[in-house]
Amino acid sequence: MKTILLILIGNRKESAVNVQKVLTGWGCNIKTRLGIHDGVLEDCSDKGLLILELVGKKEDNREIARKVSLIKGVNSQLVELKIDDEKES
Repeated sequence: MKTILLILIGNRKESAVNVQKVLTGWGCNIKTRLGIHDGVLEDCSDKGLLILELVGKKEDNREIARKVSLIKGVNSQLVELKIDDEKES
């Protein structure tokens, strides 16, 4: 099973600092991190998308998603994907 946390950040210049503080506290649960935002240089977007592959306990991962979503201008969704015949660990 793969656990993915999607984080949509509005007003990236202000919200990203607080998102980073939460993620730093749970750094050992983050296996992969990809950050995407539209535009570059002078046309840099103020919105961003983070895609995280999480490991560890389900309840810890739910807590990460909850804490991030409490930040103003931030929305998160925790997604768990598995193959039908895959055993849960």
